[in-house]
Amino acid sequence: MCNMNSHQFFSNARDSGTLARVIDTDVKLAALLPVIQAAPWLALDTEADSLHAYPEKVCLIQISTPAGDELVDPLAAIDLNPLFAVFNAHEMIFHAADYDLRLLRKHHEFTPLAIFDTMLAARLLGEPQFGLSNLVEKFLGVKLDKGSQKADWARRPLTERMEVYARNDTHYLKPLVDKLKAELIEKNRLPWHSESCARLIVDCSQPVVVDEETVWRIKGSSHLGRAELAVVRELWRWREREAITANRPPFFVLSHETLVAIAIAVAAQQPVDPLVPPRMHPRRRDALMKTIRAAAAVPPEKFPAVIRHHSQRPSEAEFRRFRELEKLRNRHADTLGIDPTLIASKATLGDLARDWEKHSPDLMNWQRELLK
Repeated sequence: MCNMNSHQFFSNARDSGTLARVIDTDVKLAALLPVIQAAPWLALDTEADSLHAYPEKVCLIQISTPAGDELVDPLAAIDLNPLFAVFNAHEMIFHAADYDLRLLRKHHEFTPLAIFDTMLAARLLGEPQFGLSNLVEKFLGVKLDKGSQKADWARRPLTERMEVYARNDTHYLKPLVDKLKAELIEKNRLPWHSESCARLIVDCSQPVVVDEETVWRIKGSSHLGRAELAVVRELWRWREREAITANRPPFFVLSHETLVAIAIAVAAQQPVDPLVPPRMHPRRRDALMKTIRAAAAVPPEKFPAVIRHHSQRPSEAEFRRFRELEKLRNRHADTLGIDPTLIASKATLGDLARDWEKHSPDLMNWQRELLK
């Protein structure tokens, strides 16, 4: 790791930042690759457009090295494969890596070999506020501007404020790592963090399996009957098509609440006009009404099943074991000053109480040691 102190790093990065540019051609990217290859450390973040487009896409990749902060434009006509190839020469620094890892896996089939997640580190140290801006302010004395959090990252060109915001997402990660890693070592929790990061990589690299029988079961539909569910299913499919065509998130087309309300009205043979948003475009409204008529005509034998989640009532012995594990977990969490759910959630404790031999291998080693 680089021995540059925080002040030196900030000065160098800011100086290079004033000259920085968005990497949006193969020529610019080729010039960046040897810099990344030679860097002793690498911090990474991504920006997507999930609030503005559907389906979402990676709109920006932020990279910080000792040479400065760079922005790579995945929306430009450039080949990113050489970039991902040099990434894995490093342990990559992220903050809250979960979303970034899933995005990079889904859209670019990239999975890092090793990461250091500053949010995970902060949580394992018992920090009550572990957002990036909170940590940077506490550990580095810098207050970050949050103004571009919900910006449309597909916008080109980026505004100056968006560029500053994007670079700040990675600019402070290395000095933050230095602070957090020192505390992890002092508290003998660095192995916990390493194992947690490795588990996160594995979890985020799993292929997403879409269950056609459950993917359309939106919030608010779990209490509905089969007739209502048949309408929900058809309306959800229509909304997906509309969202993709319009390149807008589904909630811009029709909210969950309105979709469920229409389904209930259709099944009850009640008017739906009062439920349809008044400003809906006539073409979309016509398509919606056509879908509603088709959904109302679905025969009962093709109604979807109501999924009942039957929770198995624990035996007295299992309940006692659950309470013992919960007390043990909470005692360790209190001593360590961390969130108890980092050790195990209540659902995990329930599984362990029912069958320790079956479920304990799913725990990380440090979690298992604390619960023995």
